[in-house]
Amino acid sequence: MAKFKHNKKRNSAFLYEALIQELTKAVISKNNEAKIQITNLIKESFNPGSMLYRELKLYRAITHTKEVGILTAEKIINEVKLRHKELNKKQLVSEQNKLARKIRKLLSDETFSNFVPNYKDLASISQIFNKNVSIKSKVLLENELVGGMSIKTEKEKMVPIDNLVYKSFVKKFNEEYDNRLLKEQKELLNKFIKSFDNNSIELKVYLNEEIGRLKIELKNSLTSEEFLTDSQMAENARKVLNTLDSYKEVKPNPKMIEEVVKIQALVQELNSNVN
Repeated sequence: MAKFKHNKKRNSAFLYEALIQELTKAVISKNNEAKIQITNLIKESFNPGSMLYRELKLYRAITHTKEVGILTAEKIINEVKLRHKELNKKQLVSEQNKLARKIRKLLSDETFSNFVPNYKDLASISQIFNKNVSIKSKVLLENELVGGMSIKTEKEKMVPIDNLVYKSFVKKFNEEYDNRLLKEQKELLNKFIKSFDNNSIELKVYLNEEIGRLKIELKNSLTSEEFLTDSQMAENARKVLNTLDSYKEVKPNPKMIEEVVKIQALVQELNSNVN
C-alpha cells in the first residue's frame, strides 16, 4: 500500500482529541487559566455551525461504531464518504488553519505531538477522504476500518497498540507529572495509560480497590465534627459517594478517570484538614 504523509492539521478529529489531551493536562495540574482558555477554544472552534464540527461528527460515525455487522460497517463508511463530499472544503481548510494558528499562539506546537490512542484510525479515515490516495489503497484502508468496527473474536480484542508509541507516551507522561501528582493519582493514570496495552485488566482491578478505599475514606469523613456541623459539606460528600457507586455500571473511560483523580485529591485534602 502506498504511504501518504498524514497532515494532522488537516484532520479535525485529531485537532479535537489533541485539545482534549491539553485540557486533561490543565485539569490534572490544576491550571485553571489554561483550562478555561482551552475549553473556550474547543467551544469556539467546534461549534455546531462549523465545518470542523461537521467533519468531527463524520470521523466519530466511524470511530465510535463498534461490534456491528460487516455489512453495516461498510454502509456507514460509504455514507460518511458521501456526507464528506458535501462539506465546504474551502471553509473547512480555513477553519483548520485558524485553529492551528490559535493552538500555536495560546499553547504550543507540542500540542500536535500529543498522544491520541485512536490516532491510526483517524489517519486512515483522513486518507479515505483524500482524493489523491489510490483506489486500491482506499479499499485496503476501508477494510481495516471495517475490521475495527465489526464484531471481534476474543483473540482479536487482545491485540495491543504499537509498543514504541506506548513506551514513548509513558516516558513523556512520567517526566511531565512525576512531581505534581499524589502517589495514588500517578498510579491510577499510569494504569490508565497502560490499559491501551493490556486490555484494561490491571486498570479494572486497581479501580475496584481504589474506589473502595475512597468510599471508606469519605464515609469516615462524614463522622467528623466538621461534616456534622456543616450540612452542605455532608451533602456534597454524599453526592461524591453516589458518583463512586455509579462507577460499578461504567466501563473505564477518560471522563471517569478524570473524576476519580479529582476525588483522590479531595480525599487527600479532607484527611489533611482532619489531621
